[in-house]
Amino acid sequence: QVQLVESGGGLVQAGDSLRLSCEASGRAFNAYSMAWFRQTPGKEREFVALSTSNSILEYADSVKGRFTVSRDNAKNTVYLQMNNLRPEDTAVYYCAARAGWGSRRDTLYAYWGQGTQVTVST
Repeated sequence: QVQLVESGGGLVQAGDSLRLSCEASGRAFNAYSMAWFRQTPGKEREFVALSTSNSILEYADSVKGRFTVSRDNAKNTVYLQMNNLRPEDTAVYYCAARAGWGSRRDTLYAYWGQGTQVTVST
């Protein structure tokens, strides 16, 4: 069983930066692929970024070049550094964990955090 706790969300202006953190409980964190998704009301959850168990990083086209995913296996934590934020980045951001291979499909993730709100104003 893995529990995930996100932090770092908030209200910022367009062009600002935020760093989200997601700390995982449990063992063998390095064996899990960790992903970030986001969701706005009335829309489906959207893939944002992925750090796989074998150190592959992937990004949605909408955030490529602005967001960076990283992980510290010693701290059981994955981060999402978000730069040059835009109003369309406003959403609840979730981290998710999956043993083994990573995926952009949210339905393949067994463990989810509670979400953290990111609001970007103009």
